Amino acid sequence: MDQGFGLLSLTEPKTVKSSGSDSESQSGAVAGRTKGRKMWDYVKLVVLGLVAVLAAIAANYAHDLPYMVNAIVVMLAAAITFVWTLRHVGEPSHHPANEYMDGVVRAGVIATAFWGVVGFLVGVVIAFQLAFPALNLGAWTEGILNFGRLRPLHTSAVIFAFGGNALIMSAFYIVQRTCGTRLFGGNLGWFVFWGWQLMIVLAATSYILGGTQGKEYAETVWYIDLWIAVVWVAFLLTFIGTLWKRKEPHIYVANWFLLSMIITVAMLHIVNNMAIPVSVFSSQSVPVFSGVQDAMTQWWYGHNAVGFFLTAGFLGMMYYFVPKQAERPIYSYKLSIIHFWALIFLYIWAGPHHLHYTALPEWASTLGMVFSIILWMPSWGGMINGLMTLSGAWDKLRTDPIIRMMVVSIGFYGMSTFEGPMMSIKAVNSLSHYTDWTIGHVHSGALGWNGMITFGALYFLTPRLWNRERLYSLTLVSWHFWLATIGIVLYASSMWVTGIMEGLMWREVDANGFLVNAFAETVAAKCPMYVVRALGGTMFLAGGCIMVYNLWMTVRAQPAKAAINANNAVPAE
Repeated sequence: MDQGFGLLSLTEPKTVKSSGSDSESQSGAVAGRTKGRKMWDYVKLVVLGLVAVLAAIAANYAHDLPYMVNAIVVMLAAAITFVWTLRHVGEPSHHPANEYMDGVVRAGVIATAFWGVVGFLVGVVIAFQLAFPALNLGAWTEGILNFGRLRPLHTSAVIFAFGGNALIMSAFYIVQRTCGTRLFGGNLGWFVFWGWQLMIVLAATSYILGGTQGKEYAETVWYIDLWIAVVWVAFLLTFIGTLWKRKEPHIYVANWFLLSMIITVAMLHIVNNMAIPVSVFSSQSVPVFSGVQDAMTQWWYGHNAVGFFLTAGFLGMMYYFVPKQAERPIYSYKLSIIHFWALIFLYIWAGPHHLHYTALPEWASTLGMVFSIILWMPSWGGMINGLMTLSGAWDKLRTDPIIRMMVVSIGFYGMSTFEGPMMSIKAVNSLSHYTDWTIGHVHSGALGWNGMITFGALYFLTPRLWNRERLYSLTLVSWHFWLATIGIVLYASSMWVTGIMEGLMWREVDANGFLVNAFAETVAAKCPMYVVRALGGTMFLAGGCIMVYNLWMTVRAQPAKAAINANNAVPAE
C-alpha cells in the first residue's frame, strides 16, 4: 500500500497555525482594520442601494412575468442585505484570525440538507405525475405546476442547489483543514454562499413561470447566467487564495479535484451560455451558437457538468471524507495522481456521445465514443482507490453506517462509470438513446454516487462543526442507508427495464417494414414501472427527511464536547 501523503490527521482542531506578535502592534492593526471595515461597509451600502433601485425600475419595465418576479426578488434581497449591513456598520469581526472560518461551512450544511429534501420532493411529485397524468393539475394551476415546469426545477434543485451547496461546503471545509489556514478573502466566502442561494431562488421562480433557455443543465436565463459567473469567480478566488497562503507545503489530492472542478465549470458555463438578450428588460435571449454547433457546445458543457461538477468535485469529497471516516490512509497516492490527470484529460472530450445519429459529423461522435470508453479505466482506478482505503478497516462496515453509505456511493460511482461508456457505444446507444434507460443511468449516478457521498459528508461534518460528541442516532443513519439504497435500486432497475423495453418496441417492425407499436402503446407499457420509480423516489425522500431530523437533533439534543485549549491545539491537517 502506498501511504504517500494519504494519511490525514485524525484530529479536528479549531485553530490554525499562526505566529505570535506584539500586543501593541496587534491593537494598532485592529484599529486600522476597523476603520477600513467601516469604509468598506459604506461602499457596500451604496452598491446595495443602487441595486435595489435598479431592480425596482427593471421590475416596472419588465417584458415578461419571470423577469418581473426575478427583479422583485433581487430588489428584496438587496434591501434586506442593505438593512442588515446598516445595522452592523463598523462592527469588529467576531471570528479571530487564528480560527477556521466554519460559520459559512455550517450554513452550507443547513442549505445542503434543506435543498436536498426540496429537490427530492419535487422529483417524487413529477415521478407521480408521469405515472398518473391527472396529478399535473393543469386546470387548477394554469400550467405552473405541471411536469414541463417542475422537471427543470427538480433537475436544478438536485444538481445545483443540493449538489452545488455540498461542493461549496466541502471545498471550504477541506481547503482550510488541508492547508492549515483560514479562508482567503474575509467575507468573500459568505458572498459565495449567499450569492449561490440567490441564484437558486431566481432559477426556481423563473422555471415555474416559464423562464428557461431550454438547455439541459443550463436552463437559467441570461441574467442569472451572468450572476452565476460572478459568484463562481468569487468561489475560485476564495479557493485559490486559500491554497496560495497555505501553511502546508503539499497540496492534498482532494484540492486538485476541487480546483479542477471550479476552473473547468467556469469555462464550460461561460462559453455555453453566451447569448444576446432580446431586451435588457426581458428574460429572453438569442444564443450565439446555432444548429449543430449549438448542440455540440451544449453537450460539451452538459456532459462535463456531469464530468466535473458531479464527478471531479465529488471525488474531492471522497478523497477527504472516506479516509477521515475510515481512519485509514488513502490506499495509493500514486493511483490518485493517475486517476486525476487521466480523468481531467479524457472527460473534456466525451460530450459528442450524446449526439450519435444526428447531424454531428461522424468523426466527432466517434471521438466522443472512444474517449468515453477509455474513461472507464481511470474511473475504476478511482473507485478501487476509494474502496481499498478501507484495507485493514473492513470491520467498520458492520458497525458504522456512515462508512456503509460512503462505500455504497463508491460502488455506484463504479457502476455508473461502467454503464456510461457502455451506453456511448453506437450499437448500444441506438437502443438506449431517448429511452428511460438514460434516466436510470443518470439517477443511479446522481442518487447513488452524488447523494450517498453527500449524506456521508453531512453526517461526518455536523457533530464536528457544532462541537458535538457524536451523532444523535446511528440507528437512524442505518434506516436512512437502507431506505436510500433500496429506493435507488428500485428507481434505477425500473428505468433500466423500461428503457430496454421501450427501445425494443420502437425497433419492432412487421414483414412490410412498418412499425408494430404506436408511441402511445409504449407509454402504456411503461406505466407499471413508472409507479415503481415513484415508490423508489419516495423511499429516497423518506431517507432524506430522516437525515434532516437526525442532524437537527444532533445539534439540539447532543451534549457539546469539552472546549479545545488553543494553547495546546495540534496543527491543522
